[in-house]
Amino acid sequence: MSEGTKGPIVYEFARQRVTLCKEGLPDRTVWLVLKRTVGAAPSYAYAISNAPASTPLSTLVWLSGLRWAVEQGFEESKTELGMAHYEVRKYAGWHHHMLTTMLAHFFLWHLKLRLGKKSPSPYRVAAAHDLRGRLTPTEIYE
Repeated sequence: MSEGTKGPIVYEFARQRVTLCKEGLPDRTVWLVLKRTVGAAPSYAYAISNAPASTPLSTLVWLSGLRWAVEQGFEESKTELGMAHYEVRKYAGWHHHMLTTMLAHFFLWHLKLRLGKKSPSPYRVAAAHDLRGRLTPTEIYE
């Protein structure tokens, strides 16, 4: 179940072990996960997972819901933290930029959860009165 623009959306899931082929020969066995909306005009989505054969369907369903959160994190990192603004020529530089951006996003997300709503200041940082008495040094560095 997820939130849609017109209310909750209910899904049905199924899974099947399938063998992928490469150049006409069997390659590897994976899960084919099928997701369908419940209703008069169902829509379908498919995904392939390399999870072990012992993985329960409930785990695959849970993982299918995480994709949105990951995509949202990337989008926020691009727009708010400059993930897409890099000028590097080598993989090591690109990897460093991406890692630093994602760590900054996680830090800000964690801070937002701890502090609550934004300050009325134009810089959108937590106001001093919001911090007073709410966090101890040990909580900040946990």
